[in-house]
Amino acid sequence: MTAAAAPQERRAPAPLPSPGSSPTPPGTGIDTGATREGTASPVPGPRCRLGPVRCAAPPPVPLPPAGLAVTGGLPTVPREEASGFGHCSISFPSFLLNSCTAGPIAMASGSGAAPKGAAGARSATLKRCLDVLRDASNDSEQFAALLLVTKAVKAGEVDSKTRRQIFDAIGFTFPNRLLTSREPPSGCPEHTFRALGLTLLACFCTDPELAGHSQILNKIPTFNDVLVSPCDPDSTSMIDDAYQCLTAVMATPRGPRELVTKGTVAALCHAYVNGNYGSDRALTLLLGLLAVAEAKCWQRDAQHLLAVLSKLTEEFLNAEDMTKFELCELLPHFIPLSSPLTRDSKGSECLHRIYKGLAKILGSKLSHSQRDPALKLAACLMQACGPEWIPAGSTGSKFLALLVNLACVEVRLALEEPDPMDTERKKEVVTACYVLMEMGIQECLKEEESLLEEAQKMQLIRIMEEAFGAIIYYLRQVTEEELQDPFVFASVRILGAWLAEETSALKQEICELLPFLVRYAKKVFNSGTAEGLPQADGVQAGLASTEGSVLPQDALRFLLPGFCHLTAEDRPREILISEGAPALLCDYFLHQWKVLTSEPESLTPLTSTEMSLQTACGIFLNLVVTAPDLIRQEKTFCSLMDTLLKALPFLLPQKDHLVLAANVATLGLMMARVLASSAVLQETQSTKEFFGATIRFLSEAHTAQADPSSHQLALAVSPAYTSAWGDIGELWFLGMQALAGCVPLFPWLPQAVLQARWLEALSEVLARVAPASVDFELVAAFQGVLVELARASKPCREVILSHNGEEWANLYGMAALEQCLSEQ
Repeated sequence: MTAAAAPQERRAPAPLPSPGSSPTPPGTGIDTGATREGTASPVPGPRCRLGPVRCAAPPPVPLPPAGLAVTGGLPTVPREEASGFGHCSISFPSFLLNSCTAGPIAMASGSGAAPKGAAGARSATLKRCLDVLRDASNDSEQFAALLLVTKAVKAGEVDSKTRRQIFDAIGFTFPNRLLTSREPPSGCPEHTFRALGLTLLACFCTDPELAGHSQILNKIPTFNDVLVSPCDPDSTSMIDDAYQCLTAVMATPRGPRELVTKGTVAALCHAYVNGNYGSDRALTLLLGLLAVAEAKCWQRDAQHLLAVLSKLTEEFLNAEDMTKFELCELLPHFIPLSSPLTRDSKGSECLHRIYKGLAKILGSKLSHSQRDPALKLAACLMQACGPEWIPAGSTGSKFLALLVNLACVEVRLALEEPDPMDTERKKEVVTACYVLMEMGIQECLKEEESLLEEAQKMQLIRIMEEAFGAIIYYLRQVTEEELQDPFVFASVRILGAWLAEETSALKQEICELLPFLVRYAKKVFNSGTAEGLPQADGVQAGLASTEGSVLPQDALRFLLPGFCHLTAEDRPREILISEGAPALLCDYFLHQWKVLTSEPESLTPLTSTEMSLQTACGIFLNLVVTAPDLIRQEKTFCSLMDTLLKALPFLLPQKDHLVLAANVATLGLMMARVLASSAVLQETQSTKEFFGATIRFLSEAHTAQADPSSHQLALAVSPAYTSAWGDIGELWFLGMQALAGCVPLFPWLPQAVLQARWLEALSEVLARVAPASVDFELVAAFQGVLVELARASKPCREVILSHNGEEWANLYGMAALEQCLSEQ
């Protein structure tokens, strides 16, 4: 039988007998007769303790004739160690022992011809014992054969193949019946059979394949029950076996999911909170489950996990020794990213205890080894809860300022004066400091409800500027071989967060670093797309890896806001263009668009992919305005234009994607003015659909609404645009200007406007609303488009005139339109 074979299933014999019953005939159950004299032989213990049975072998008894019932038995076998059996007596037929010992064991001791070597003797003995075990017809025989197996092998000498042979011979049916029996032998504890069943399953679980077997997985509730049941000195081995089984199950592919769904998290939490026997192993298992299935654990067992966190935070707050720093390392595992603790009153209490404990630590004079875990714990809380765990007021503001200050100092020390012997450990700490610095940036930018006072903000900005100088210095030293280091990615990411808000400071240093940033972004993006890795949303990089974490190939995502600012300035833009950034950004946009549209039904209102596309549009708009020749010369911009033509008709009907649609529409119109003669913008179906969508986007932005203050109609932003107008208002005005510039370039465009009946709708609205409700900038935008349409198309001019265009043009002060309409 090979090691890969599945264990045999045995047909269940009759139920196990009740205490005090008479010896049972073969095939009906276990013989629980009176204790007999003899030397004790231990039953297999809680782990895979397959070893020699220490008993005096009885005189050989010849095998009975075929068909003859056997009622005799070996001396009783009391348990030698406190493992759940106590002083329990179990008797079994003596012929089984003789069948295994009369030959090989005797020969091994010198009686007869033995195989060469003790190993050969044990192998032959084991084979005969396993044959007896497979042929056992009742529980007494199975018990006897099982105990004889322990005599034939030694635990330390059992290889995986031998162990699997033993398991295959036993099968699952026998231990299953042991677990469910509630009638122990006479004089034995009530959990005697259950303890033996757990021992067997613990042995089974030493085989990884068996640990993932459905027969083991469906025993998970039984293991859980053992952990939460009252513990007495006789049941500790049962608990050990249960932990061994759960640990083995968790190491299997299906294990963590099965453990979570079958209630193991709650059982482990109960065992730890109540300080049950083996609670340290409960905590270890909890850490393992949270590492691979945090979201599901918190979703199903939040209150139980909060009880554990509550106990840990109380210990953390009250500890005055090294335990406090050890808990700094442990607590981050119980801070969920998927379910913010601030939503729960008990969670908020835990957070407050951590805050108070950290305040004690960071306010003291400490060594690096003591301060580093505290900084990592604070960073973990910032990732999970933002600054909400820090109380408002002067105490909280001082604490946050201290955190950011310490983080900046740590970054400078680690990057400006690196210790070659401590590099890897420091990278982990510095990455945590990056998280604290990013929170400091966000708090400094807040105009309302910031924890920081203005003086603190100014001080922190100066301190952070020095820290970012150290980060730039470090990145300039990075070699080609180090580009794959996750710490480089974390450093680029935090620098991107700084550049998104501040490009005036350290301008010279940033310009010198730009070639490296472009080269780094290009390398990781190209390697990521070559491997077919998806772009993923995620949380701040650098700490423990979690479900949905950011993949390294998305480094450009964090540099885009800074690049958007830099392309508006002459020198940085020239460097970016010379380093090939525009072509890289086009490729990135096309890739991100594929990611966004790969599963359109699952699009959320706002994703990091969508934000990246919006920011990239801003960069391209800067390039169209400041470097139009680049747009004409770079072939990748034709591919980008083709994607924009197809993207807008797809996006515009989508709910909650108006901001991206506005960016695509405006960028497409601006690029169309530059690329009007290119093949991609000829009178094709996709081109007509794009311009039709832009006309719809621009024409539906305003409507007539009642003005309560004047009891007149006023021109207002349409309800569908209101919530996003702060983000798309400027884009709408730029789009109107770009559309006006496209009208002379595309002779068929006025006809598209007529088909949309925009002129009729606009004339009607302007005739109905109060002129005072239409500001000058809006009037100028309408006039620019109307004038170009009237000049380029006689039908458009006639539609405007037929709807009293001259009258409302005069009314709104549209002098250019009024003059155009009056011309013959």
